[in-house]
Amino acid sequence: MPRLGAEAAERRERAAHGPDHSEALARGLAILSAFGPERRQMTLAEAARAVDLPRATTRRALHTLSNLGLVECDGRLFRLTPRVLRLASGYLGSNGISTLLQPRCERISNATMAACSAAMLDGEDIVFVAYGQPARLLPFNGMIGTRLPAHCTALGRVLLAALPDAALDGFLASLRPNPITPRTETDPARIRAAILGARESGHALVEEEMELGFRSLAVPLRRYDGKVVAALNIGAPLALHPDGGMAERLLPLLAAEAAELGTQLI
Repeated sequence: MPRLGAEAAERRERAAHGPDHSEALARGLAILSAFGPERRQMTLAEAARAVDLPRATTRRALHTLSNLGLVECDGRLFRLTPRVLRLASGYLGSNGISTLLQPRCERISNATMAACSAAMLDGEDIVFVAYGQPARLLPFNGMIGTRLPAHCTALGRVLLAALPDAALDGFLASLRPNPITPRTETDPARIRAAILGARESGHALVEEEMELGFRSLAVPLRRYDGKVVAALNIGAPLALHPDGGMAERLLPLLAAEAAELGTQLI
């Protein structure tokens, strides 16, 4: 990016976020966020392209992150270090929702022999904040901190259903859905209909849109004042419920757990 172009971009950024916005901090966090399953390690050039920043700016940010012990480099490739987990552990330790939901997800998982998870909405994604899995292995390897698209997951649809109409309209207007499986819904009108259906019924059931052979059922988690703060989900292979009766069998359990949790969420 030419220097003048970079300066103009900085001016626009300051104007949008105000004079107290720290662009250097924002850049560093953007670089940390660029690492993931598809970018486990990156060269300087790859990192610069990933965050759309000049190489010199990216080099300074990576150098700072390296000094802080959050990034390491073998001379060419940069990768995250375990110290990054301090950021996540700080959130999990200070967030009462995760502390409350983790043992509940484990209990529901053991009772149903299916995966049980809780998630919150973050932009266009959901983020797992609690996860329980039965002892036997399941084909879907969920874990706390995992991000999934909101529009094609049961958790995401009940969370999106809780948005005000204007916020939901904005979400759908900017959404550019990609098919994850052959059954992933990508038509905006049908995605909207599915979300509104979840709003009306109070739950969402999604089949094979995120992973083939897998079905998920989710309900919203409301705190004491009725505000939806998270969602609770049971996910299982189709073989566990071959006649499609997952909602009939498990919705009463999920609804009861959500109602009880609502008295404890602050």
